[in-house]
Amino acid sequence: MDQGTVRFTREGAIAHVVFDRPQARNAMTWTMYEQLAEICATIRADRTLRAATFRGAGGKAFIAGTDIHQFQAFTTGEDGIAYEARIEAILTGLETLPIPTLAVVDGWCVGGGLAIAACCDLRIGTPTAQFGIPIARTLGNCLSTANYARLVAELGVARTKRILLMAEMIPAIEARDAGFLLDMAEPEALDARVAEIATRLAGHAPVTMRVTKEAIRRILAAVEVDGDDLVRECYGSNDFHEGVAAFVAKRPAEWTGS
Repeated sequence: MDQGTVRFTREGAIAHVVFDRPQARNAMTWTMYEQLAEICATIRADRTLRAATFRGAGGKAFIAGTDIHQFQAFTTGEDGIAYEARIEAILTGLETLPIPTLAVVDGWCVGGGLAIAACCDLRIGTPTAQFGIPIARTLGNCLSTANYARLVAELGVARTKRILLMAEMIPAIEARDAGFLLDMAEPEALDARVAEIATRLAGHAPVTMRVTKEAIRRILAAVEVDGDDLVRECYGSNDFHEGVAAFVAKRPAEWTGS
């Protein structure tokens, strides 16, 4: 399996991160997650950076989730606990970067991709962008409580329930109206709008932005919820193993509720 790559470049005081696996709609492999963690560490250590953008390669997807083939190795609920803890550490590294971050969404933003976008401070998308986590009809797994909290904070309770329970994708215009997207731009105007936003952020007071980000994070993290039992139940279920097998075989899953 092609492992893909996460690329890091910089343009003056602005960092640019690209998820580069377009043949798989930039679905994240373990290698890509580790590269993202390393890049976030690099950004955190560079006090000359003032803003960062995150986007997918290929123009068809931001990130289409975690590559499902990797879940075939899971055997018990403890594998789910370890996976969610591993990914949460990486997402926290992104979420707590000391500079403002902008997710650039052109196309699908699904599953782990939506979680990564939610960890960014701001988001911009093209009119064809789609957002969702359809695990109720695909894999039969669940999210970490931290990711549920991020979605509730960014999208609200009702819309979070809708995209998770109904397994619906929401279009860019709805994401913008909900406040999840800062703005929409046509593909031909996207780069210019991204540059405008990133340049504006890079010109603002760094300490103010860093402190503001951390203050908001602390407020949202004030209520801690232990959800390991829920993760263990989902990843240890027969339905999860059926969901993975069905996804890989490209057939409908046959849910049993066990």
